[in-house]
Amino acid sequence: MKIRYDPDADALYILLRDEEVAYTKEVDENTVIDFNKKNQVIGIEILFVKERNPNLLKHFQVENLISA
Repeated sequence: MKIRYDPDADALYILLRDEEVAYTKEVDENTVIDFNKKNQVIGIEILFVKERNPNLLKHFQVENLISA
């Protein structure tokens, strides 16, 4: 599992399986789940992380993405 955080987008992505995304399902306007062809969850994206829960990132070891 890898957890990546993009500070510019304030988006957290939790990668559970390094597989091709077959489809994506929106849970709410700020959360989406990626699935593989076997309908297994392979990733979760959460938007507005700091806005929704400012302390959330303290609980994870995240890989920060830096925009070029």
